[in-house]
Amino acid sequence: MKPGRALPTLLVLLALAAGAPPAEAVEPPERLSIDHRFELGTLSDPTLSPDGAWIAYTVSRESLEDDRSRSRIWMVPAAGGEPVSVTAEHASSWSPRWSPDGQTLGFLSSRDGGETQVWTLDRRGGDAVQLTDTPQSVSYFAWSPDARHLALVLQDLKPEHRAAIEAGEEYEEKTRPWVIDRVHFKQDYVGYLDRRREHIYRFDLADRSLHRLTEGDFDNSSPAWSPDGTRIAFASNRTPDADLNQNTDIWVVPAHPEGDDVPPALQITDHPGTDAAPRWSPDGRTIVHRAMTTPDRPDFAVWHLALSPVDGGPRRVLTADLDRMIYGHGFDPDGEKLWFWFEDAGSQVLATIDLATGAIERHVDGQDVVDDFAVGADGRLALLLRRPLRPAEVFLYDGELHPRTAVNEPVLSGIELGDTVKIAFEAEDGWPVEAMVVKPPGFREDRRYPVIVDLHGGPVAQRTWGFSFNVQLWAAHGYLVVQPNFRGSSGYGFEHTNAIWRDWGGPDTLDTIAAADAVVERGWADPDRMAVTGWSYGGILTNHVITKTNRFAAAVTGASATLYVVNYGHDMYVSWWENELGVPWEPEARARYERVSPFNRVTEVTTPTLIVGGEKDWNVPIINSEQLYLALKRLGVPTELVVYPDEFHGIDTPSLAKDLAERYLAWFDRYLGDREG
Repeated sequence: MKPGRALPTLLVLLALAAGAPPAEAVEPPERLSIDHRFELGTLSDPTLSPDGAWIAYTVSRESLEDDRSRSRIWMVPAAGGEPVSVTAEHASSWSPRWSPDGQTLGFLSSRDGGETQVWTLDRRGGDAVQLTDTPQSVSYFAWSPDARHLALVLQDLKPEHRAAIEAGEEYEEKTRPWVIDRVHFKQDYVGYLDRRREHIYRFDLADRSLHRLTEGDFDNSSPAWSPDGTRIAFASNRTPDADLNQNTDIWVVPAHPEGDDVPPALQITDHPGTDAAPRWSPDGRTIVHRAMTTPDRPDFAVWHLALSPVDGGPRRVLTADLDRMIYGHGFDPDGEKLWFWFEDAGSQVLATIDLATGAIERHVDGQDVVDDFAVGADGRLALLLRRPLRPAEVFLYDGELHPRTAVNEPVLSGIELGDTVKIAFEAEDGWPVEAMVVKPPGFREDRRYPVIVDLHGGPVAQRTWGFSFNVQLWAAHGYLVVQPNFRGSSGYGFEHTNAIWRDWGGPDTLDTIAAADAVVERGWADPDRMAVTGWSYGGILTNHVITKTNRFAAAVTGASATLYVVNYGHDMYVSWWENELGVPWEPEARARYERVSPFNRVTEVTTPTLIVGGEKDWNVPIINSEQLYLALKRLGVPTELVVYPDEFHGIDTPSLAKDLAERYLAWFDRYLGDREG
C-alpha cells in the first residue's frame, strides 16, 4: 500500500460513515519520472558580451523521437528578460564565443553530416554564416583581440586524405588497417590512435586563409591570445615519453611569424607535473595556468593555480596552502586578482585570490554549486550554478546572485523533489567521512526507508549539493540515496585523495560500509533493504564492496573493472597502470595487480548483481563486465549482463539511456522488496 495515495480515500470513507459530506480528495504532488529526463535541458558555456549587455549559453536536450541529442545557443539580457534563441533547432551548435568588438557571436556547429566548423552570427540579426571550411573538424577556436583572426585547433589529416587534396581529387574514406606504433594507442570515443596530432593554426577572416603555427609529433591544446594579439600561449607535452606521463607545459608561439615556415615555440614552464589551461594577464607579462605539484601521483594530484612570467623565471604557485582541487580561472579586468572555482567538501566554490597578498575570498559557497563561469569586461560574471532542487541555470554575479534563466522551471515547478542533507561519520579505522543524502519526497522520521548507496566515478571526484537527475529519480521512487565522498574523492585535500593509492577497494570500502551504517544509526534506513551501485570507478568500488560484505541486498555495477591485469594494453590507461601498479610482467608489480583486483575474491559474492556497460567502451572495457558476469553466473549468484550496442563509457543514445534507467529501478525493486511498506 502507498500511504500517500490511500489517505484521501480513507478520509472520504470515514466522512461518509459519520454522515458528513465528502471533502474534495487531495491529489498527491507529482513525482519525478524517467520521461521527465527528456523534457529537461542541460546548460553550458555561459559567456558575457564585451559590453555586458548579453549572456550567451548552450542548451542541450535529448530526444526520444529521433534518438539523438542536440545543442542550441541562446542569449539572455544580462539585466534580465526573455531569452532569445540564436541558432536553429535542427542543427547542433555549441561553444559560443563573442568577438572582442561584441558585434559577432562565433560558435561550433556540425551541419548536414559535415565536419565541425566555426559559424558566426551578426548580433544585429540575420542567418548564421559558415566561417571556416577545413577538411577536418575544428575542435576549438579563440578570437584574436582585434577580431580579425581566429586560433584554431585542427587534427592532422590522414596521409591519403592529404594526398587526395594535393592531387585535386575527391577523398573517399575506405576501410584500412590500423597501423600502431605508439604506447598510448587507444582512446574511448575515438578508437585506435595513430600519429596524427592536434595542431594550432591562425585563421584570417579577411581572406579566410589558414596558417599553421605548430608542428611535430605531439598534441597542442588550449590556445590563448596575448592581449596585444602578437602571441599565442598553449599547452603541449613535448617530452620524449609523452605517452607515459602527463607532463604538459605552457608554450608561446608568435601569432604572425615572418614567412611561411612554422615558427619555433618558446617554453614557459619546465616542471615534471602538468601545467595546463593558460590565460594571459591583462598586461601580457604573466600567464596563469593550472599546475600539478605532485607529479609522482599524477592521477591523485590536487591541482593548483600558478603564475609563470612570459619572459622567464620560476612559476609562482598561488594556492599551495588551499589543498583543494582548482578548476576554471580567469583574471579580473584590473589584473589585481584571479577568479576561480574549487571543490570543497561537497561544495564548488567561486573565489578570488588577491595577487599582491595571496588572500583568498569566497564569493559563492555552500549549496550554490558553481559549475562554470566567465568574467566580463566590466568585472561581472556569468555563472552556471546548480542547487539541490534545480539543475544548472545561468546567473549574473555582481557581488550578488541574479538568476537569468529558468529553462527547467516549467518541468520541475510542479514536481515534489527530495531534500538533500550532508552527514558526517567515521569509518571503522577512525577516518572522518562525509556523505550527501537525498531523502524521498515526503520523508518521515518515523519510517525506515530502503537505501541506495551511490558511489561516484573518478575516483578523484566528489558528490555535491547540486541537483542530480538519477538520484532524484531514485528518491522519487521511495529510496533514500546515500552518496559518500569516500577516500579517493576530491574536495577534502591531497591526503584524502591519495589514501587509496595502490589500495583500491581498501579504505574506500570501509567508508562505503560506514555510510550505510550511518543512515541506519540515524533511524532513516532499513538495514535489510540496502543496495550499492556506481559507474566507472563507482562500479569498480561496487565490485570491491560486494566481495567484502554481504550486507547489501542488491548491486548494480556499471562500466566497471574486475581483473585489473586484463586492462593493461586493452584500455586507454597505460600511464596510470604503470605509474601506480607497475608493468605486470614484473613479479612485484603483478602481485599488486592481483592483490587489488576484486575478481580474485569473487567466490565471496552473494549479492544479486546487475552488470551493465557499453559495447565499445575503451575507458573501462566491457571484457571486465563479461568476466564478472560469467563468474557470478557459474557461482550461482543471481546476475544479469546488459551490454549496450555501439555505446562507449557513457550510455548516450536517449532510448538506451531510458532503458538503463528502467533496469536500475526494476533491479532495486526486485531485491529491496516493498519500498512503501
